[in-house]
Amino acid sequence: MRFLKNPNLTVAVLAVYTAVVYIIFFPRNNEMSDTEKWLTVGASVVMLALLWVLLRRRSRLRREREENEKKD
Repeated sequence: MRFLKNPNLTVAVLAVYTAVVYIIFFPRNNEMSDTEKWLTVGASVVMLALLWVLLRRRSRLRREREENEKKD
């Protein structure tokens, strides 16, 4: 999938999917306390942010490697 090489688009798609899942399933879940629900949402946001940083770094390193190969 060529269009998912953009880190912003990849993380945005995952964020929308996560939000939809939370909107659908969290109100129905009576087994978890509100604190656990918000900690789960927070953990997901942290993971998405970390994924975004890592994907941006990976694409930057790839771009630098391709530029170095063109110079050689």
